[in-house]
Amino acid sequence: MNYKIDNLQYCNWSREIFKINREAGLDAVHVTVVYHEDYDEFLKRVEEWNIHFKENSDLIFLGRNYKDIEKAKNEKKTAIFFGFQNCSPIEDDISLIEKVHQNGCLFMQLTYNNQSLLATGCYEKNDSGVTNFGKEAIKEMNRVGIVIDMSHSAEQSTLDAIEISAKPIAITHANPSFWHKALRNKSNNVLKNLADSGGMLGLSLYAHHLKDGTDCSLDSFCKMTAKTAELMGVKNIGIGSDLCLNQPDTVVEWMRNGTWAKSKNYGEGSKKKSGFPKQPNWFIDARGFVNLESGLKKVGFNNDEIFGILGNNWFNFYKGINGSTT
Repeated sequence: MNYKIDNLQYCNWSREIFKINREAGLDAVHVTVVYHEDYDEFLKRVEEWNIHFKENSDLIFLGRNYKDIEKAKNEKKTAIFFGFQNCSPIEDDISLIEKVHQNGCLFMQLTYNNQSLLATGCYEKNDSGVTNFGKEAIKEMNRVGIVIDMSHSAEQSTLDAIEISAKPIAITHANPSFWHKALRNKSNNVLKNLADSGGMLGLSLYAHHLKDGTDCSLDSFCKMTAKTAELMGVKNIGIGSDLCLNQPDTVVEWMRNGTWAKSKNYGEGSKKKSGFPKQPNWFIDARGFVNLESGLKKVGFNNDEIFGILGNNWFNFYKGINGSTT
């Protein structure tokens, strides 16, 4: 059985997008439900998703573990897995980790670009690594079955998380810095340590993470994938597209600035190009998976390797996610 999994999307969710994901054949999608929200605001996001599940029950349902990916495949639906791009919902209370898991959270980033109570973000000049609270949080996340995600974290913090975690971690949406030196992309050292620990990298299709941005070619992306497979091993690579379909530019401004800044932070954009960048024309939405399949074949991957990158590797990673409360 082969699966298709996109392990990161943050779209302006609608029935139209759920249909697109089904048309693409996606059996599972890891969705961002939180950027800067606190615990109570997270619960509101859960309520909003419950409405989506009720109104679109023919297309989607909440996923809890790998068996729901199998169920989605059999029922021709998409299992939705919740994730946080920041640790803000646990506030400064470690007991909230189990509560967010009980409400569906399966992935949590320790940081979103900036310093958090748990670790250092990739936009900070000084990387002090995982904090004391972060070490305790990682242990608790391991216990309950939440995956540590270091997509927006700085180098030493990421290396610390890999070492501290008793279970493999994930970088759900990023690319290698050898290909494109975006702040968010990852060094060879991080990627090697991630692979050696059994972790997963989700390759990103977000234009700011791509060489040549929106003009990035499919061939360039697939050749980068091949080189990354040589570095990490092909079984440690999947897709985390970071699609943000139909989101207004005010959302990316909020993502970058939260509630703590009055000055404008343009992230890896600029004052003249402050909004969401356009997708490359070969990956406008998840239906671009078919282009990835053909592109990966052209650069030399065999069918088993292609099916792994497009979903089976993530499926196997999900099979290893478990905690003492599940």
